[in-house]
Amino acid sequence: MNAVSHNYTDIAFRSIESEAMHILRETAAEFRNPTLLFSGGKDSAVIVHLAYKAFWPSPIPFTLLHIDTEHNFEEVIQFRDDTAKRYGAKLMVRSVGDSIARGTVVLGREDESRNPHQAVTLLEAIDELKIDACIGGARRDEEKARAKERVFSVRNEFGQWEPRSQRPELWDLYNPRLAKGENMRVFPISNWTEADVWRYIAAEGIHLPSLYFAHEREVVERSGVLVPITNLTPIGPREKSQIRTVRFRTVGDITCTCPVASTASTMDEILEEVISARVSERGATRMDDQASESAMEERKRAGYF
Repeated sequence: MNAVSHNYTDIAFRSIESEAMHILRETAAEFRNPTLLFSGGKDSAVIVHLAYKAFWPSPIPFTLLHIDTEHNFEEVIQFRDDTAKRYGAKLMVRSVGDSIARGTVVLGREDESRNPHQAVTLLEAIDELKIDACIGGARRDEEKARAKERVFSVRNEFGQWEPRSQRPELWDLYNPRLAKGENMRVFPISNWTEADVWRYIAAEGIHLPSLYFAHEREVVERSGVLVPITNLTPIGPREKSQIRTVRFRTVGDITCTCPVASTASTMDEILEEVISARVSERGATRMDDQASESAMEERKRAGYF
């Protein structure tokens, strides 16, 4: 991995890298079969790189697991596969489509977003693969429900999250104990901000899908956000599309992920834009999270990442 030269390497910045690598090492030591949830987005790309550095020269000790809605941008899926090869990591994919075929996910209508149904597929994968800890890229600054998380966040025997049952983590001491049927979610970059993520990407020369950088795309303005025109998100009969210069602050299911107007095409330009932003990337670009203030918390209680 060839690093590029940026002035993002002060002591405070490297301390959060050290903390994240410590959490990854603790996870590898404390659990029998921990798995790294890898979506192909920037946060999970950072986690993979941190794991690479934390265990080098040994291989990454975690299998990468993608819970695929089958409604992802092609660039992200290609990046997912390329990243696994680049780091020499094993990649497994479990899809919401398989859950639909099994009858464990039932859609209200064929064109609805599959994003909320990922929880079912994840819980099925945990049971199938006997996973006792899932490593994720959630950060506390993303939205209110994630701010309630611990670094080691326990899930009950039904895969559900209960904020009041979370354990104290005083002095960065993590409690990995699990009762029968419980599962742990581990968030190594909980204490990072979106700006920290971009600083780290720049400093380490981490590859990302091209969607994160400014490009021209056909969009339509809908409910205050720019919706990309795709087969899954077609233009409405009374809407008028336009070609805009945009980029994605977060990537996910096409049916609920929106770009923002932006001309930022370099790391420095993106970092400047992120620092000046007054809305989190999920609040600005995820239609599923805008449905209600408690949308993410409700999904987490049902077993979401």
